[in-house]
Amino acid sequence: MASVKVCKFDDLVVNQAKRVVVAGNPIALVRDANDVVYAIGDTCTHGDISLSEGFVEGETLECWAHGSQFSLASGKPLNLPAYEPVPVFEVEIADGDVLIDPTSKKVNA
Repeated sequence: MASVKVCKFDDLVVNQAKRVVVAGNPIALVRDANDVVYAIGDTCTHGDISLSEGFVEGETLECWAHGSQFSLASGKPLNLPAYEPVPVFEVEIADGDVLIDPTSKKVNA
């Protein structure tokens, strides 16, 4: 599958997550203070909770329900209770649009 336009870059608020669904995959988009956009799986691996409803802190997205923080770059949980990573996706910015290839899951390093 080719990359899919999910929103305009300007639709993303700095340090606030936005939920999008691409090919049935819920994805949380985060634009950091340096205007880097991250795309990670939107469902906490500890519970069926939308991560985009959580809190962006630095390079992490925190689940509002139980406080697990996930790395925006790798999807790895940084604290308990979550211990399984969420997927991360390749992001491309083109002509002011945010594009994601939902099949381009990065390996959690």
